[in-house]
Amino acid sequence: MLIDSHCHLDHWREEEIPGVVLRAAEAGVRTLITIGTRLVQAATVKRIAETFPDVWCTVGIHPHQAAEAPMPPVAEFVALADHPKVVGIGEAGLDYHYDRAPRDIAAEVFRRQIRAARITGLPLVIHARDADADLAAILSDEHDQGGAFPFVLHCFSSGRALAETGVALGGSVSFSGILTFRRSDELRALARDLPADRLLVETDAPFLAPEPFRGKRCEPAMVAYTAAALAAVRGVSVAEIADLTTANAARLFARLRLPEAVS
Repeated sequence: MLIDSHCHLDHWREEEIPGVVLRAAEAGVRTLITIGTRLVQAATVKRIAETFPDVWCTVGIHPHQAAEAPMPPVAEFVALADHPKVVGIGEAGLDYHYDRAPRDIAAEVFRRQIRAARITGLPLVIHARDADADLAAILSDEHDQGGAFPFVLHCFSSGRALAETGVALGGSVSFSGILTFRRSDELRALARDLPADRLLVETDAPFLAPEPFRGKRCEPAMVAYTAAALAAVRGVSVAEIADLTTANAARLFARLRLPEAVS
């Protein structure tokens, strides 16, 4: 069994989602986590998660959307997470590639979600693009000032220093279809070297389809290709990577309840 630890099922039409979930299950991807990017979207991802027993969700604000609405208090994130199918906070973080929100606002929204993760005990799902130094500094500062909190650096494609900082602070690192791309040699080397108990796999569907589907719409079923790439670079079987990443995801997203046959 595999867990797609990060996808966006709300990007499909409602009538398409059952097929997406079924195709994932047929490919051995039995558990999906659909990710929140706006607080106004929280009801939607919760409804999707409630509809399918093996779909779960997170609630949060993506850095692209950090300035779209008045900045919510930490308590609002905490309240929205008080739901049995919400397993994490986010997608939160920093993105200096597109800079769609003022950086000071994005940083404060990120910090508030860190604090919500600490209060709830739910893991923070972190987006990082072209902001490695600032993101690492915020993670370290929040850790030093307020204590440890669980988190995952999702769809990792940043530098080794950020990954190593994340691991040192107790975080996990999740790899997407980018791991399969021909020019991802440095990323594969990092995936080879990181501690086994910090590794997750994801699709970020409908984005970033792995080889040989690159350029097409990604589906959670395709996480199997990322798992195969991760197995190859670490010199283990796909079955071992499936067991490892499933155990890691279940430990990190502690509210998850795995399907009966593999629990």
